[in-house]
Amino acid sequence: MPPKAKITREMIIDAGFEVAREFGIDAVNARTVSEKLGCSTQPVMYHFKTIEDMKKAVYQKADAYHTAYLMDIHGDSPMLEIGLSYIRFAQTEKQLFRLLFQSDEYSGKSISELIDVEELLPILNVLSESAGTDITRAKEIFRLLFLFVHGYAGMFANNTMKYDEAAVAADLERAFAGACYALT
Repeated sequence: MPPKAKITREMIIDAGFEVAREFGIDAVNARTVSEKLGCSTQPVMYHFKTIEDMKKAVYQKADAYHTAYLMDIHGDSPMLEIGLSYIRFAQTEKQLFRLLFQSDEYSGKSISELIDVEELLPILNVLSESAGTDITRAKEIFRLLFLFVHGYAGMFANNTMKYDEAAVAADLERAFAGACYALT
């Protein structure tokens, strides 16, 4: 008989990510993850002491996936691309968007605290360069843009709406120009 395949922590996180992606984070548990892997719940519980620990690992994977999604920039207008990617992510990855941005993960934090995280530096650097300003001013511009873009994204994540990228892009360009003008 061939040896049984070893179920690794990464395999469990990947399976949990796929469950969350399809059904939402509330569907992530030992049973659904083990079914996805075709194994018993024992390996899941061996690698994770609690389901909350597993969900935190799934959240981190979703966050890394989202960052890579946003930073896949190919055009001449990086801020426009990042904004459109954020909205497109909300439309195409509804469950992951809800997990990352609508699950009370930021409970007790202010918008300013969210902007001051190290993970946001690549986006702030792109914004700083695009706007021809320093990081402090880029954070102020980002705050205005984020609230605008997040509103759009939330509408697409929670509703079945027609996505008109040209109209969204035009709105984002106006919002970017307006934020830069208002803060100079």
